[in-house]
Amino acid sequence: MNFASDNVVGASAPVLEAIVRHNGGAMPAYGADPLTLGLTPRFRGLFDHADLAVFPVATGTAANALALSVMVPPFGLCLCHEEAHVMEDECGAPEFYTHGAKLHGLPGAGGKIAPDTLDGFLSGLTRHVKQMPPRALTLSQLTESGQVYTVEEITTLSRIAHAHGLTVHMDGARFANALQSLGCSPAEMTWRAGIDVLSFGASKNGALAAEAILVFRPDLAETLEFRRKRAGHILSKGRFLAAQLDAYLDGDHWLKNAAHANRMAARLAAGLSEIPGVRLAWPVQGNELFPILPAGLDAALRRGGAIYYDWASRSLPEGEAVREGERMIRLITAFSTTEAEVEDFLALARRA
Repeated sequence: MNFASDNVVGASAPVLEAIVRHNGGAMPAYGADPLTLGLTPRFRGLFDHADLAVFPVATGTAANALALSVMVPPFGLCLCHEEAHVMEDECGAPEFYTHGAKLHGLPGAGGKIAPDTLDGFLSGLTRHVKQMPPRALTLSQLTESGQVYTVEEITTLSRIAHAHGLTVHMDGARFANALQSLGCSPAEMTWRAGIDVLSFGASKNGALAAEAILVFRPDLAETLEFRRKRAGHILSKGRFLAAQLDAYLDGDHWLKNAAHANRMAARLAAGLSEIPGVRLAWPVQGNELFPILPAGLDAALRRGGAIYYDWASRSLPEGEAVREGERMIRLITAFSTTEAEVEDFLALARRA
């Protein structure tokens, strides 16, 4: 009963089979192999974007940091939510790869930045040389609270950012989960809504270690190949990155994986909501849920072998709070989470 993260599970069978299938024989190195070269037309078709540039990398940290490095100069400011992954969980990688640019976190319930918050902050800045000028906005999809930005919200935030001269990045570590939740197309949730660069996540949803930086503006892609090389993310045996992404996309495998993870989260949430004293901090909109529960129930679950994380309550909805004698936790389901695991957890909670 490990619901700590979707990183704790292995890779999906089609992805592993693809790595083995493409292991034999010789192929050109450093991304010159047919599999890697084939990713660009494949992603262009998926996102309905003829000029899309594709840069596979091995980790989400590299995807986010390198993406922001082409969007923010060393003297610039990158805006994000105050609890965003790039802000709290990348060990300063965005600042490192931008050579000193600064991240600035904005508040917002559910890990989401409200349009008025963004516009108010940007409008209130001075234009003096001693003030770092804002150059980019990054949005997490899903957010750190498991919430989705709707297409309308992305469009509005992008419009505000662009009006102030900013480019817009999306951290799509759980891109597929958000896409399944909204029921829209990849294009509708990205470039058509104003996203300039996307970190396309796959590792949390079935890949072994594969992400892709997708750049919708050719001018931003110009230096990324050199930055990726300097960062050590042009793999000599690049075919294995490409094999993962190819299998991930094949037959909508990525969407099926995400749909399953989302269903397991919804099932877990429904069962927990029936238990007295348990409530959800936010609605379940992907594969993450954040129950607030009595401390005694939390202790019993842990004694029974359940594994999960405590969670901070900084961006709770207005009027909600974790009261004395309560705990807020995070549960995450994955593409491989079984119904039996969900039912075992719920049975343990009911007994407790």
